[in-house]
Amino acid sequence: LWALFDGGAAQLVRVRWPLHILRGLLSIVMLAAFAYALRTLPLAETYSLFFVAPLIITALAALVLHERVDWRGWTAIVTGFCGTLIVLRPTGAGVLTLAGLAVLVSATGYAESAIAVRVLGRSDSTQAMVFWMLAMTSLFATALAWRDWMPIKTEHWTVLAGLAITGAVGQYAITDAFKRAAASRIAPLEYTALVWGIILDRVLWHTLPDAVTLCGAAVIVASGLYLLRRERVHVEAEHP
Repeated sequence: LWALFDGGAAQLVRVRWPLHILRGLLSIVMLAAFAYALRTLPLAETYSLFFVAPLIITALAALVLHERVDWRGWTAIVTGFCGTLIVLRPTGAGVLTLAGLAVLVSATGYAESAIAVRVLGRSDSTQAMVFWMLAMTSLFATALAWRDWMPIKTEHWTVLAGLAITGAVGQYAITDAFKRAAASRIAPLEYTALVWGIILDRVLWHTLPDAVTLCGAAVIVASGLYLLRRERVHVEAEHP
């Protein structure tokens, strides 16, 4: 409905189909690999491995899109990743397992999808990218889950509705971000997901993070703020 009211149906048809199909397939690989990893790896370790995605995005942006990434940008990315490791304090053992490899596959799929958004943004609307991403993910996921499908419990519908709304809004936001700005500048801001996790822990479960967690979160926030400042300076230099 949002796409129909904002741009019309034509924008959903006149698209670069190969890249949209690729994004749909990548989303399933990413989700399936991540879910497989969570069956054996601790959540903290899983996320610590997944946060190599911003590094992969930046590397692909430089190699595939020929975006200029200076030493300051790389420093911001590596600093944010170090902040993630401080917060999560992973053991590092998980990466040597099949589950650890699955997380790396998931992170790579996410990074490739982000690069595809950057390419699609040159010709397709944000509405089209979000619509086909969610539609293809739903279609492919239904096909995979069909054999083991279980009825949805009544009490879960409210939670699923909330996930549907927040997930769609989040997908729109991240898609529009990668469309509007260089992937290498957006990628480090992914680290702020950990900060949101800390905030939600405090609000919903009334748990306070320890000093090490707060230290890591501060590093992540500083990395993101520095990158935003760099982006503003870059834009002002291009459009004085």
